[in-house]
Amino acid sequence: MTSGWRQALHGAAGILAVAALAGCALGPQAKEQPASYDLGPVRSHAAANPGIPATLLVPEITAPVWLDGPGIVYRLDYDNAARPQSYTLSRWSAPPAALLTHRLRGRFAPAVRGIVTSAHGARADYALRVELEDFSQSFDAPDRSRVAVRARASLVDVAGRALIAQRAFAIERPAPSPDARGAVAALAEASDELIEQLLAWVGEGVKTPRAR
Repeated sequence: MTSGWRQALHGAAGILAVAALAGCALGPQAKEQPASYDLGPVRSHAAANPGIPATLLVPEITAPVWLDGPGIVYRLDYDNAARPQSYTLSRWSAPPAALLTHRLRGRFAPAVRGIVTSAHGARADYALRVELEDFSQSFDAPDRSRVAVRARASLVDVAGRALIAQRAFAIERPAPSPDARGAVAALAEASDELIEQLLAWVGEGVKTPRAR
């Protein structure tokens, strides 16, 4: 083999090695496949008896600007935790706040006297306002991640225009895989836990004597 061929082969090997390292540096996106996700079907729940004896206004959940889109957000805590990133090919089918609103209303419907929205213009006993603060995946290492769902909820007596209660909720779950699919699975689980905690909290709040 001539020295020219040897140099060419060494050069090709060097390029392949650099490409392999670059692929590793891409982190979670290196394993990504094109896909659109939601939180899965709303689970079926029997009507609660006696349930929450109130009609509940549930407006759309709000979210900060960095969550107000279809991107599945992740952070590389081991590199730069202050930089939120989104998967290139994987997306939510709607912004997280919209997906969570739909899921929350579906879970609350069989547990309260009635659910109304701002568009209905109907009267309600209480209003449940939820502000989503975090809905993302964080990587502690390239092969290990977790998700966080954080929200602030306010329960308001509509007739008395009084704040009954306010609380911050924070739920974390390990992701089953360090990619978009793992983020979706863990975020769906964390979302269901958040909604169950909200349901129990609202039930307790409704028992509080209403302001007059």
